[in-house]
Amino acid sequence: MSTITVERPAPRGTTQARRRRVVGLGALVIVLVVAAAASLAVGTRALSPAEVWHGLFTAPEADRRLTEIRLIVRTVRVPRTVLAIVAGLALGVGGALIQGYTRNPIADTGLLGVNAGASFTVVTAVAVFGLANPFQYVWFAFLGAAVAGVVVFGLASIGRGAGNPLTLALAGQGLTVFLAAMTTAVALSDQKSLNALRFWNAGSVAGVGFDVIRPVAAFIAVGLVLALITLPALNLLNLGDDVARGLGVNIALSRTVGIVAITLLAGAATAACGPIAFLGLMVAHVARYLTGPDYRWLVPYAGLLGSVVLLVCDIAGRLVVRPGELDAGVVVALLGAPFFAVLVWRGKFRSA
Repeated sequence: MSTITVERPAPRGTTQARRRRVVGLGALVIVLVVAAAASLAVGTRALSPAEVWHGLFTAPEADRRLTEIRLIVRTVRVPRTVLAIVAGLALGVGGALIQGYTRNPIADTGLLGVNAGASFTVVTAVAVFGLANPFQYVWFAFLGAAVAGVVVFGLASIGRGAGNPLTLALAGQGLTVFLAAMTTAVALSDQKSLNALRFWNAGSVAGVGFDVIRPVAAFIAVGLVLALITLPALNLLNLGDDVARGLGVNIALSRTVGIVAITLLAGAATAACGPIAFLGLMVAHVARYLTGPDYRWLVPYAGLLGSVVLLVCDIAGRLVVRPGELDAGVVVALLGAPFFAVLVWRGKFRSA
């Protein structure tokens, strides 16, 4: 005699929450598209939608005016817009992941020493090799960020507190302080290094071409794949190590994959743009407010919010001091510092 199994429908509240999250993701994508279109039109020279269209899709013409517009759109604003989207996505996802793996609601990607490692290798490369082109020292920045992440994770994996989120945070902070001191010492002893650090440390998405964006995006893509793989385990890790272990999670492997993902994401974005403070911290808290603690939703929200915030801040930086510009990193910091202060004042540091 055969038995008939009847699937129970999902609870109504769960279905409504899922629908609301999907609608929210769609809304963020629409906002991102609108912001990208505005990024192509806004600048020292404002362009109309028709001019942007011509700049993107028309072939080279004899008309000097259209040729100039095409040059502005394709060689300046398209790379800038793409980098803001890619770097914002990486920093947003990295910020959400680092808060989850350290269970520290004020953790940022800089906690692993990524920013400090990149800064130190930039000034060292300029001082030792005399590099002057950002395209030349961006690879040293990525190397420094990656090595710093590996060193911090290695230090946190040895000794009595091995694998403890607090140990990871302390190791990251210790390496950050050490590398910051070394960076200052090198920069003050070499004028070229100091000038390069001042330019790179501001955090800007301008002046970087696709020759840098393509390989950086490849590293970020690998980091995103690793991040998506670890999300189910990350949800269980936030229930506590004992619970996660009891449910079959390989804690050491999950944390290793997660730290590698964070290092790739934050290292690649920092190498291309320079350190951009507060972005990962901000968007992770906003995403958690919108989605709750489920990292399968929180991480995609944080990534899209990171792209939107960085792109909007870059646009704002072009408008507030026209005809000059404020770097996107400066605008993000101006927005992030009050955000951080409000979190402290309202006591909103819930456990990640």
